Formats: sequence, C-alpha cells, structure tokens
Amino acid sequence: MRNAVLLPNGFVLTTDNSAGIGEKEHDIVPAADDIVSYFAARVTLLEQWAALAYPSSIIVHNFSGNKSWDQYIAGIERLFQEIEVEGPVITGSSETNMETLQSAMAVTMIGERQEERLDSYDWFIYGKPCVGNEVLEEAEKIANMKKIWNGINNGLVHRVWPVGSTGILEECHRLGLLGEVDGWDLGKSAGPATSVLLGIPLDRIEEAKMHFGQYFEAIK
Repeated sequence: MRNAVLLPNGFVLTTDNSAGIGEKEHDIVPAADDIVSYFAARVTLLEQWAALAYPSSIIVHNFSGNKSWDQYIAGIERLFQEIEVEGPVITGSSETNMETLQSAMAVTMIGERQEERLDSYDWFIYGKPCVGNEVLEEAEKIANMKKIWNGINNGLVHRVWPVGSTGILEECHRLGLLGEVDGWDLGKSAGPATSVLLGIPLDRIEEAKMHFGQYFEAIK
C-alpha cells in the first residue's frame, strides 16, 4: 500500500485534502469548487486502487462554508461518471460556525481490499507532472482515470501507484526502482496525482502502449 490505512476485516481508508484553492477571494489558486473536489477525490480513489481496494463510502470534510457543499459533491460525482460506474454513498460535514478566508476541504474513502494478481509486471509512468494552474491549462497531459480503470478491469494494469508532491523519482525509490526515464522532470510535484506509476503484465506491454497512448513510458 502507499498512503492507505488497512482497517480490520479487510477495509482500507484513504484521504486527500486541499487548501487555498477554490472560489474565495484570498485563495492562492482560483478554481471552481467542483474542480477542487474532483481532483481531491481523484487522488483518494487512486490511493484506493494502489491498495488493491475500491471505495464503498465517501466522507467529505468541508471548511469552505455551506455554499461550497453542492459543488464539492458534484465534482466527486463527476469522477465516478467519468469512469462510468455508480459512485458510493457520500456523507460528511461542513464548518458553518466560522467563516474562513481561504477554501479548504478533504475527501476520505473507505473501501474493501481485493485479491492481488501475482503475475510478473514492469513499471511504466503515465501522465506528465503538473501542479497548480498547469493542472487545468495542460489537462491533456495528465493521466486519464477512465483509461486506468478500464486497464484494471481488463487485466492490463496489475498495480497502481499515484505520484504526489515529492515527484516521480521519490515514488520510484519507494518501489525499489532507479527512476530512469528520458525527457521527464522526475523531481517535479505531480500535484493531484497527474502522474501515475502502473504495473503492466509482461505479455501485454505493447497493448498497454496502444491503450494509454502519449505520455506513457517505461521506467526502470
């Protein structure tokens, strides 16, 4: 597992948060609230997949006020619409006693761990590192969730490992990889997991190259 918590009875907890990004006047990065929640949910879902789990419930922690709640929910629902599955039940809480100057929210998912595939695989990096405004301005470069989900379901992807703020190289080292790939900024933050390490079975590598297309490279 990456940053997941293994709970009793095979349940898995994952979470991600966002602060200073949203629709408030003092936010550092202006963005629609539904986009903020979409990317927080994206990271949290990728962490579930990294732990070989799929979420059965979602909790939203909203510190931005009541007006942001519906948009936060809409962004999470859009993520599951994108991968074309019915999303889990969403619950949560909003801070309404204190008005904050900046936006802040978090998404937590609880899921059930699945059996691990034991076939051999090689690691590939998918999606370029993007952070801040780049996430919106260069959206075509980031890892596509629908392609990853389809790859998981058809056996094309055996492992998922999202890249966070420490960059590709650090995540490679956590997996025991050298982290060698030409033409990529391996130390740059991947923001809301715009880059994802994927374990591809050895006999399906050419198929995976066709499936994921651009910004998909082997990594040592």
